Amino acid sequence: MGCTEILEKLLETVCGKQHDAPIKSDPSNRTSSIKIKGTVVLRKKNVLNFKDVGSAFLDRMHELFGKCVSLQLISAVHADPGVPGAFILKNNHHSQFYLKTVTLEDVPGHGEVHFVCNSWVYPTHCYNYDRVFFSNKTYLPCNTPEPLQPYRNEELVNLRGTGSGMLKEWDRVYDYAVYNDLGHDRPVLGGSKDHPYPRRGRTGRPLTKRDSSLESRLPLLSLNIYVPRDERFNHVKFKDFLAYSATSMSRVIIPEIASLLARPFNEFNSFKHVLGFYKDTAAEGSRECMPWKMLKGQFHKFPIPHVITEDNSAWRTDEEFGREMLAGVNPVIIQRLQEFPPTSKLNPEVYGNQTSKITREQIEKYMDGLTVDDAIKYNRLFILDYHDILMPYLKRVNSTTTKTYASRTLLLLQDDGTLKPLAIELSLPHPQGDKHGSNSQVFTPCNDESVEGYVWHLAKAYVAVNDSGYHQLISHLCATYQSR
Repeated sequence: MGCTEILEKLLETVCGKQHDAPIKSDPSNRTSSIKIKGTVVLRKKNVLNFKDVGSAFLDRMHELFGKCVSLQLISAVHADPGVPGAFILKNNHHSQFYLKTVTLEDVPGHGEVHFVCNSWVYPTHCYNYDRVFFSNKTYLPCNTPEPLQPYRNEELVNLRGTGSGMLKEWDRVYDYAVYNDLGHDRPVLGGSKDHPYPRRGRTGRPLTKRDSSLESRLPLLSLNIYVPRDERFNHVKFKDFLAYSATSMSRVIIPEIASLLARPFNEFNSFKHVLGFYKDTAAEGSRECMPWKMLKGQFHKFPIPHVITEDNSAWRTDEEFGREMLAGVNPVIIQRLQEFPPTSKLNPEVYGNQTSKITREQIEKYMDGLTVDDAIKYNRLFILDYHDILMPYLKRVNSTTTKTYASRTLLLLQDDGTLKPLAIELSLPHPQGDKHGSNSQVFTPCNDESVEGYVWHLAKAYVAVNDSGYHQLISHLCATYQSR
């Protein structure tokens, strides 16, 4: 036997042999048995990981004792031969593998049947049920073939879990729990009659000895939290996650330390100071290694936003303001204006007259010859309205160190499909009381270097703050995670 043949035998023993596997029908079937040729695509738990060689060797040893991977086809119809609609896979090896696809060729009366699996399969002793995979064909529940229905129902039960016990790495449970792992000094979030949400993914970690209603927390810096194995990062993506996390932490910690030492405290001295948080243009396009970037002071800096790659002041234009509003985090709040001036839906007995103070004369000179009535008629006038949303809470917000306004922004849809800001109204509660309405100021476009120009930029900044804050609290947290 030559050296090449010896090497091939050794690799086959350690890593397994790649080949097209003949897949037989269920031998317990009382009808005639047929052979179906199929191709199985899988990979071991860590490609290019030398620690995995030992597991591969043990898998080969299991095969010597008859502990192989078995596959049993399940027919989707009551016929002979039936069309495979699912299969049961039993992994009798020592370690898990990632099953990508199974393709059956020349199925009698049907041709090719393809199964997209994309799932980790652990040894059979890890499960108290069979791993079932279904063909790449979707059915409504009422149209699911009768032979597959019990397997579908059992699969749903397995994915829901029992609601108790600590979940292990190989579990495939998608269950929910209240936020009872925030610490002893924090309340449990969710689960009450008035506030059933938010919820988190259940992990089943042991309860604390100090309080049996609280779940124990993970050790500091531990990332070993239960997530269904199929949803976890692969090792390459996980390493990228750790690298980006380290970069992100440095971008927070280093500027925070700098702000503590700055005078005045926690403030920017100039726009040049703000731009200092971004990488140099030359460093941005380089492929230098991370240690060298750290030595050059570029590691903790943010990538340069595309909008300022050519011009540092491009972010200040009205065109960019409209573009970021439409292509930003919360475009669904923009509405077509149907009446002018904009009115309020707040209770006038409590909040007085909250109708907008914006006038036709203030905006029509920026409307390219259109009148307000024409713009409304032809669906060209839009509004970003945070007035009613914020007005009831402004006194409470402004009693803290944080200050803001309730805002209304009128926008014109231009012929090129972009939005052009026409006016911004910033409002505060009336100093004599809520029943007296609002105390409002209207600002219109001004892009020169005058005081009015900088006030217009400041008004746009308040709008951007409201847009971002509403997105984070309402659109994202409440409407996405806490909705029923």
